[in-house]
Amino acid sequence: MAGLKFNFMVIMALMLASVQFQSTTAQTTHVVGDALGWNIPPNGPSAYTTWASGQTFSVGDVLLFNFTTGFHNVAEVSQAAYAPCTTANPISIATTGPARVTLNAPGTHYYICTVGTHCQIGQKLTINVSAASTTPAPTPAPATPAPVSPPTATPAPSTTTPPPTSSPAPSSEEGSPISPPTSGQTPSGSNAPSPTDNTIIPPPSPSFAPSFTAVVPFTFLAIALALFY
Repeated sequence: MAGLKFNFMVIMALMLASVQFQSTTAQTTHVVGDALGWNIPPNGPSAYTTWASGQTFSVGDVLLFNFTTGFHNVAEVSQAAYAPCTTANPISIATTGPARVTLNAPGTHYYICTVGTHCQIGQKLTINVSAASTTPAPTPAPATPAPVSPPTATPAPSTTTPPPTSSPAPSSEEGSPISPPTSGQTPSGSNAPSPTDNTIIPPPSPSFAPSFTAVVPFTFLAIALALFY
């Protein structure tokens, strides 16, 4: 149980670190002007207006101004100072290029170059910053440890021998079982001697009924005597 709890704590720590890493890497760095960089645009201020319209700026994002140190700078100014290119009292200014400016607050931000007349000929930028990123990094769902099922006990084979099934006793009549003969008794309706009876049974007496061959001569003799007398 202690090991499972420790593993769960390690997983949660790794998840928190991953979320923090994603929130850090979710910041977008915008290279101002892309290939043009932070320079005097050849077509006036519309170059930076067109570039900004294709970007999405959020709090925490970074603006990267690529310029050569000593030739340009980047200053954040108020809305009132932006239109007339007023260089006095800027909100912030960076004179070393390339310069990285982090967007710390939502709203409209104004940037100009204060060198010479660079701002008047189009080196100026306006952006709108949203309070939160429109594409937040997805937060992974916490991993739930799979429950461990207890081992299933295998039942031992039964060693008990079932009793033999007795067959029903034969019966002379349906529903009346015949009891086996006991020692010394003869089954009913039979003259067979009992295998355990030691009595000697005499042979049957000869029959004294006259046979047909003896009766015929006697009849002829009686008829002959009657005719004689």
